[in-house]
Amino acid sequence: MRLVLLGPPGAGKGTQAHRLADYYGLRLIATGDMFRTHVRGETPLGLKAKSYMEAGELVPDDVVIGMLLSELDKARNGWILDGFPRTIPQAQALEEALADRESPLQAALKFKIPDEITIARLAGRRTCMRCQRTYSVEIKPPKLEGICDACGGVLEQRADDQVETVRHRLDVYHRESEPLEKFYWDRGLLREVEAVGEVEEVTHRATEVLDDLLSTE
Repeated sequence: MRLVLLGPPGAGKGTQAHRLADYYGLRLIATGDMFRTHVRGETPLGLKAKSYMEAGELVPDDVVIGMLLSELDKARNGWILDGFPRTIPQAQALEEALADRESPLQAALKFKIPDEITIARLAGRRTCMRCQRTYSVEIKPPKLEGICDACGGVLEQRADDQVETVRHRLDVYHRESEPLEKFYWDRGLLREVEAVGEVEEVTHRATEVLDDLLSTE
């Protein structure tokens, strides 16, 4: 199975990516982790990306695609992409690269959630400044207010989890994602999963969608 995951910040996409990768035995490729691995390992592509990053410039799509393909080639049982593509040119480049490998994308799975729930989720998130573990003041609060259960570090609200910042992030997401969703819809690849509910519920909905997809191929 070859999947791209879509969804706004706060939809639980990262959590579901790990659960679906485990469930289907797929390789999870999160582009943020991929960048860090290549840069830290000083691979040729990592060094090239680092030169752009240090200059304060965006890493060109061809460098990102190069990194991505090196990861996809290791995923013999299939893969899930989380964090890529984000734009139409990136989606087109990925489509062309996969066509060359005769292993086209099978689905773009979108986790759907109302903006107001996203805002409430992210604005209620607190992050440990020591170990980076996250909590929710509503859903998963720490045992002691403001203190991390795992390491005793101080919990704080990150700047990008403040309400106005979250609204801006959502505006950017909608502006960028709507053309991308149409791109995959036009190709018959877009599938939607309701992301409101318990983690297990959302996973169950996602596996139902994907199992149905597999049964028709």
